[in-house]
Amino acid sequence: MNDQEAIMTASLPTNDFIAHSYALDAAGIAINIARRLPAPLKSIADQVIRSANSVPANLAEGNGRCGRDRIHHWRIAYASAKEVDSHLRLLAQTGTVDIEQTLLAMRLFDRVRAMTWRLIHPK
Repeated sequence: MNDQEAIMTASLPTNDFIAHSYALDAAGIAINIARRLPAPLKSIADQVIRSANSVPANLAEGNGRCGRDRIHHWRIAYASAKEVDSHLRLLAQTGTVDIEQTLLAMRLFDRVRAMTWRLIHPK
């Protein structure tokens, strides 16, 4: 049988904003990591979900704006990517997360930060 979730994800329209695409991938991984955390780490899981969600949301909103408002949203996305990286590093230290998935999310968020930095600081 076909996995309905995989079919739905594959049918989503493509995104020409590459930083946003990477941010969606990274956020999806981070949120899945957070969903599997034990109850004592719920507050960190909530923070991971909020900060991970903020990255693609602010990139998308900034992409739809212009001028200083655009840069403002991209700065928030950059800072949120830094925040989720910090949470993931902390969770990796606790040994309660899948380290491969955590490292993948961290690498993707690092790539998003690099792209976002260039959006904020064009030459």
